[in-house]
Amino acid sequence: MSLAHQPSMWDLAEEATLTPLAGRVVRHQLSRGAWVDHLPGWVSGSDEVLEVLLGDIGWREDRRQMYEREVTVPRLLRHYGSGEQLPHPLLTEARAALDRYYGPELGEPFVTAGMCLYRDGRDSVAWHGDRIGRGRSNDTMVAIVSFGSPRPLLLRPAGGGEASRRFPLGHGDLVVMGGSCQRTWDHCVPKTTKPVGPRVSVQFRPRGVL
Repeated sequence: MSLAHQPSMWDLAEEATLTPLAGRVVRHQLSRGAWVDHLPGWVSGSDEVLEVLLGDIGWREDRRQMYEREVTVPRLLRHYGSGEQLPHPLLTEARAALDRYYGPELGEPFVTAGMCLYRDGRDSVAWHGDRIGRGRSNDTMVAIVSFGSPRPLLLRPAGGGEASRRFPLGHGDLVVMGGSCQRTWDHCVPKTTKPVGPRVSVQFRPRGVL
């Protein structure tokens, strides 16, 4: 795969490393028991990881039923199940760091890694919550680490309306949606007509959260 991307002017480290979580993550309380943690630049030297993720790691197109017709999902997908080796060692380190930090609150480890490749501004994900599986009825967490050109993650209360929270994510940024967020709030990454490079979203989830 050949996708041009613009390296970050603010993240010039040659080797990918994690910065501390404790004392740096900021929690944003939402309504109905939902919250979002945000830490810009959690991964230093994130372009090194992006180069690997933009390679041949098994990206695939998906097709889904939309009303009366089948449509192509506007992004590429890759899923790593429990026990499957991740394509860059930093991602394994990131999952372990998230387990150490959030484990006492979550009560279980993050075990899967879903990845989405937004090739340009035409790729997107519509409003939704991760409500397949246990996220439909239980509080849980989904941790997202972003690599590449920033794209906004928008959130709104489930049921419709305008976005009420916005988090620009790219170049090693971390966001964690927790509490009741998956069932009481929706999130999306909208299309944009602005020229943007590729972005890869890596979503760490506990068992049974899809």
